Amino acid sequence: MNWQGLRVHFVGIGGSGMSGIAKVMGARGAVISGSDLHESSTLDGLRSMGMKISVGHDASNIGGASLIVRSSAIVDSNVELMAARTSGIEILERAEALSRLLIGKTSVAVAGTHGKTTTTSMLTVALQSCGLDPSFAIGASVRNFGTNAHHGSGEIFVVEADESDGSFTSYKPNGAIITNIELDHVDNFKDLSSIDSLFEEFVKTIKDELVICSDDAGSLRLLEKVKGSDLNLVTYGTTGDPDLLIDRIYLGSRESKARLVFRGRVWGELELVIPGRHNLLNAAAAIAMGRQLGAPYQGLVAGLSKFTGARRRFEIRGNEKGVTVIDDYGHHPTELRATLETARNFAGSGRVLVIFQPHRFSRTAAFANEFAHELAKADHTYLLEIYAASENPLPGITSATIASKMPSGSVTYEPSMPEVISKVIKDAKSGDVILTLGAGDVSSLAPLIVENL
Repeated sequence: MNWQGLRVHFVGIGGSGMSGIAKVMGARGAVISGSDLHESSTLDGLRSMGMKISVGHDASNIGGASLIVRSSAIVDSNVELMAARTSGIEILERAEALSRLLIGKTSVAVAGTHGKTTTTSMLTVALQSCGLDPSFAIGASVRNFGTNAHHGSGEIFVVEADESDGSFTSYKPNGAIITNIELDHVDNFKDLSSIDSLFEEFVKTIKDELVICSDDAGSLRLLEKVKGSDLNLVTYGTTGDPDLLIDRIYLGSRESKARLVFRGRVWGELELVIPGRHNLLNAAAAIAMGRQLGAPYQGLVAGLSKFTGARRRFEIRGNEKGVTVIDDYGHHPTELRATLETARNFAGSGRVLVIFQPHRFSRTAAFANEFAHELAKADHTYLLEIYAASENPLPGITSATIASKMPSGSVTYEPSMPEVISKVIKDAKSGDVILTLGAGDVSSLAPLIVENL
């Protein structure tokens, strides 16, 4: 598709996925405009690239557009969408727009309930290290690049494939990574079998390569269904007999190391400057796919040795008076488990103090027991009120639902953000870790805590 001079308007351009697509389209020559409800640093960044960005939705914003891209968060009654329909302008969902950008590229989609953003970022950094300059569109900024999207000069296009609304089946990638499969997005999927069925449909759209984690129960269920397919299949994991075995694992407080063995042949050592067992798995997936794409092992490993993480993925925001403040996007019980294990190892003899903001009423209702179990592993948890996202409240479901299931004395239910900041600073001692955790606006607290410390 020829994007040169095409006028494209984004409704809800401030989201990480939408802004990334806008950046790539703009780099390909499209004239971009967009609107969002609130000002943000993302909007400022898009304006600095020459895009016309409006705050608030108005029918006049779409004037002159030939194509509209809408965020999944935008309702059908939005005034800009209604004006586009009246004018006969084509409207694309976010995933449809991204799928058009993939045409003519060697595309790789990274999917899974957890670890998508980090694994996509790792693969991109690793391929860059090999001189391949891939295009990419990721759900968060990669700290190595300072951006979430890029139109590269190479033939490879790496995308984060979000399963939350089922739209990732439109990508039809040449290759894919699946990190794990668990129940999530309970606002859209009623049970685990619905998620399993969706991933089965996704695999049917892959043209050539599939890299998949054999440590994960959900991935193993999927493997049983895809055996005998024409895909080039590579499994990776720490146990059993995967194609790519991760062994001799060392988990430091600020780094992680392992040996990689591919089908009985030692590939070599992997050293990361970020902590966490889950990150060794993510890195192994990136290396496996990089090799399938023809990139040299040593170049991939060299790139990953310099990978410093994605924004809001165990991101150290500061250290004052011996207290380290870390921000993380985790909002599912499995993500909390991995993040808290990593934080505990990071803190050593210090304590782990968590400020958790549950994300969505439906997820809180579905996983209240699991959230309580994982959060009880912290030395103390401060529970903010639920971040609703686009949901209406559910009767009887608040953050107190989680607090009521935790040991007394291990949790403080405090809906006020200023009060939480005050209380955690009063509690923290040198050597402690303060962890702001959740997919909502809890991330805004981390810099304030550092400042007030």
